[in-house]
Amino acid sequence: MKRNFQIIDRRDFLKKSILGAAGLALAPSLLAKAQAAGRLRTAHIGLGAMGMEDLKAIASHELVDVVALCDVDSKALQGARALYPKAKIYPDYRVMLKDMENEIDAVIVSTPDHTHAPASLMAMKMDKPVYCQKPLTHHVTEAREMKALAAEKKLVTQMGIQVHSFYDYKLATLLIQSGIIGKVHTVRAWSPKNWGTDKPTPMGSDAVPENLDWNLWLGTAPNRPYKEGEYHPGNWRKVLDFGCGTLGDMGVHIFDTPYNALQLDVPRTIINICRKPTGFGFPENNIVTYEFPQTPYTTETLKWVWYDGPGAPADHEDLKLPNGDALPDQGAMFLGEKGRLLLPHFQQLPRLIVDGQYQSFDVAPFNLGAPVKDYEGESKKHYHQFVDACLGKDECSAPFEYSARLTETILLGVIAGRFPNETLHWDSKKARFAEKKANKYLGGKYRKF
Repeated sequence: MKRNFQIIDRRDFLKKSILGAAGLALAPSLLAKAQAAGRLRTAHIGLGAMGMEDLKAIASHELVDVVALCDVDSKALQGARALYPKAKIYPDYRVMLKDMENEIDAVIVSTPDHTHAPASLMAMKMDKPVYCQKPLTHHVTEAREMKALAAEKKLVTQMGIQVHSFYDYKLATLLIQSGIIGKVHTVRAWSPKNWGTDKPTPMGSDAVPENLDWNLWLGTAPNRPYKEGEYHPGNWRKVLDFGCGTLGDMGVHIFDTPYNALQLDVPRTIINICRKPTGFGFPENNIVTYEFPQTPYTTETLKWVWYDGPGAPADHEDLKLPNGDALPDQGAMFLGEKGRLLLPHFQQLPRLIVDGQYQSFDVAPFNLGAPVKDYEGESKKHYHQFVDACLGKDECSAPFEYSARLTETILLGVIAGRFPNETLHWDSKKARFAEKKANKYLGGKYRKF
């Protein structure tokens, strides 16, 4: 069947998506009832690889009841339903949220990046707490909107950066804030993962698999033909319309601890050294340099350099380790007035380097207990924290107030990739670049689907 598509304003999309729901927004009282009953009813949007992990981790909390499941791929949907047969199933999150508004206490969003904000904002406008996978949004404007709405409605929110709650990351934060290396002047972070592609836009089209609703998968993104192996289920992160490249994937995890430890806001300048834009995919290699204003834990300015793609990071004196040791595959290096702190990614303890030698340090003052190396157990802490916060028993450590700023920082580096080797100047108060040509990439039009 041939469909006619339109491009609509983002706010119009969200308004129409919840038409008629304004008078039915009972979620605050519903959440109060959930707290009184001591149980949380959850709805899950996106049930692919990460979505299934999110579903299992949230549902592992003894006070959670999974009541609704949504995915545009019927195979993923049926796989999740086999685990939670009492849950109602839907291919379209808009239908699910409207249909089950008064039966849902919280919403988990685990879709490709371009659907994070549309799905989350619709749920938030219904006063639902939201756990959303990283990066929080696909566009800077969406991150600011989600942050503002969460604050306005006083919603419980959490971005899915599970390592935020891991032992080694908590320890690194405490070490930096204790002044163990003095004020930090530079951070270098890296990942050799390659969520980029240098090939042009694929030509032609393939038959859409029977299990996939391609229109719903595209959602608010521009219409394009389905191509086998190019987008769903695995390669969408490489494509401008759907993902945010390696920076938007691994960068969020690896940036998180230095960003949190140094209490950074958004940067003043950004430059990305990469290949020229192709209009389709992200560069396979990026070197992004940010400059941040001073905080209590940094020198007058902080320089942050991110390396990704095959071969990352580039050789640099700042990254040389004692005894000729090899760098961890992924990680971050803090450089301060008194020394360096290496933070591998992940589940490896940070290492203190002073005068070219490793130095020991005492973890006892930080009251963290013995080091923990249990990915599954550590990961669940972040999810369970969200559930407990919804039930009034805890507070989230990566709420949208924090994670929107982190995501904005990441996305400014992604935008800089459209202007290789050119310094962009960011005005946080005005939410605009001084370079007007870059402002068109801060947001995007939503397709009506």
